[in-house]
Amino acid sequence: MPPIKKIVLWLLVIFMLYAIFVSPNEAASLVGTVWDILVNGVRNVARFFDALINR
Repeated sequence: MPPIKKIVLWLLVIFMLYAIFVSPNEAASLVGTVWDILVNGVRNVARFFDALINR
């Protein structure tokens, strides 16, 4: 059985490099959007636990 994780990781890296070389502005916008989603998610989880502790 081939190492599926390694193959998927390499395909993802190749796709990311392709996207950066073909349209760097759109790739940067996508990374910024994903970063905002992650930051808001972590902030909301922290807010939830803070509200839970303060009760």
